[in-house]
Amino acid sequence: MIEFEDVEKLRRPVLIVAFAGWNDAADAATSAVDHLIEVWDGQPIGGIDPEDFYDFQVARPHVTTDDRGMRRITWPGTQFVAASPPGSVRDVVVMRGIEPSMRWRQFVSEVLAAIEELGVELVITLGALLSDASHTRPVPITGLATEPDLSDRLGLESSNYEGPTGILGVILDACIQTDMPAVSLWAGVPHYLPNGPNYKAALALVNRVEDLLELRIEQSELIEDASAWQRGAERFAEDDEEIAAYVEAYERDHDAASLPEASGDAIAAEFERYLKRRERDS
Repeated sequence: MIEFEDVEKLRRPVLIVAFAGWNDAADAATSAVDHLIEVWDGQPIGGIDPEDFYDFQVARPHVTTDDRGMRRITWPGTQFVAASPPGSVRDVVVMRGIEPSMRWRQFVSEVLAAIEELGVELVITLGALLSDASHTRPVPITGLATEPDLSDRLGLESSNYEGPTGILGVILDACIQTDMPAVSLWAGVPHYLPNGPNYKAALALVNRVEDLLELRIEQSELIEDASAWQRGAERFAEDDEEIAAYVEAYERDHDAASLPEASGDAIAAEFERYLKRRERDS
């Protein structure tokens, strides 16, 4: 059961969803929503009771110590955070948590009830998966939208994946079944790099959210983190001959298959994003 605090009426709210775990390779999706919460000064408004949905031997509670030396238990779960992005005619609710361990259908029923109670008009799910992408190339974003106009506007490369799915796939299916407009965005992250937050992929997801909501999102800190990640990835690849050879082969095959058409489309899309950001800043 979700219990929301006293929440003022939200303006045409959008729900943005990300879960740590299977749906979040290299922490890219949760890093993206954490950035949104920070720059939009998001405020907690409620959460889902974890007791029925988590195996605490898999997702263990954490012990922390406060400024007074008192120990405190933080339980894994899912929180809702509300924000009013500057310059937007919509409010945003971010749902951020750990992928539940059990009772997914009941969990998704709770999410649908929250969507109805909050008056959500659009759901955006963010995920990340390991792929054959290269750290030297733009982050591939795949996904789908339940509304054709959204898919066309975003220029999404549709995913043809078939196989096991995570809680994001179940939430998206529930949106389709209930005629709730939804967009699913997935970032592909290089499979050969060590674990750790991939801020370049997080930035790519934030850029797509910016395009979708048609507003400017402050990105300076995330851009710095992405640049630092890029430098670290380059050093890692240079120090490993097998990875360096793999990246060289990928670049050769990728460029041969995509040029000139794909590169032209990418340049045009980036230029269009640049113009839109200038309009929002003026």
